[in-house]
Amino acid sequence: MAGGSMRKKPNKRSNLKPQPSMPRPLSSPPNYRKISVFVSILLFVCVTLLLRMSTDMWIVFGFNTHSNHLYSIEVVNEFPHDPKAFTQGLLYGGDDTLFESTGLHGQSSVRKVALQTGKVEVLQKMDYSEFGEGLTLLGERLFQVTWLKNTGFIYDRNNISKFEKFTHQMQDGWGLATDGKVLFGTDGTSTLYQIDPETLKVIKKQTVKSKGKEVHNLNELEYVNGEVWANVWQTDCIARIAHKEGVVLGWILLHNLREGLLAAGKRDIDVLNGIAWDGDNNRLFVTGKLWPKLYEIKLHPMRKPFHGVIEQICMPLPVHFTKP
Repeated sequence: MAGGSMRKKPNKRSNLKPQPSMPRPLSSPPNYRKISVFVSILLFVCVTLLLRMSTDMWIVFGFNTHSNHLYSIEVVNEFPHDPKAFTQGLLYGGDDTLFESTGLHGQSSVRKVALQTGKVEVLQKMDYSEFGEGLTLLGERLFQVTWLKNTGFIYDRNNISKFEKFTHQMQDGWGLATDGKVLFGTDGTSTLYQIDPETLKVIKKQTVKSKGKEVHNLNELEYVNGEVWANVWQTDCIARIAHKEGVVLGWILLHNLREGLLAAGKRDIDVLNGIAWDGDNNRLFVTGKLWPKLYEIKLHPMRKPFHGVIEQICMPLPVHFTKP
């Protein structure tokens, strides 16, 4: 497109007097129509570019008032939770019960917990050498992975008796979830694995990214309505992941939960960790390591400016642990 508009040269004055039958010659006016079209196109291009700016850029300037990618939470219910449970895996087991995997050497366990009271109904302690990690339920079998090892265990869901040990192909064992067909796993990196539950072999893996940037430290998992949700270790964020593409669809921000516990004097708590989904009743539960409470929450698209940068609060640098 030309950089400016052109003017026609005015006709030279004639020495003849205009006759009634002759049109009076006039100088051509500036071509305002072309200028108007040019300005309109320029404005359209500018608006389009602004709309295509990343969500985080809008957030920085406080304009993200109707984002569908950021979610705040509403606490619907609070339930007691064992404050000594170093929660590593959490899932809903039906009939107002939860299954939970806890960590730390000498304190790791798999347990069945009453939702309403937080009472541990069935407990399977692990060997001192084992550090419990992610947990998921497929049929009648509970699958659990362990930290800094390529091994895991399978338990009977009814009495949590351990009946099989397995090895897997992830670099480490952090999180587990299932869609009822395959297992999803994390190893603390940016990789989301899909695992055959019969052979325990990796059948697919994706590098999880948010706006083109890798999301490291993926931890505890839950499968929710076709998405894989992941705690990001050392943050108060949950990433909603499209597992087929490995793309983050949105972020759930839960900072107010930990801040509320700290304000109440609960200084011994650790990080947010643990997502459980009751698909039959559309209930979502979250807790954390050494948290005295478990929360039922609802999500709300954020409608107020969020003055922060998602990369800074939800996407920390990768952390590497050395296996013994």
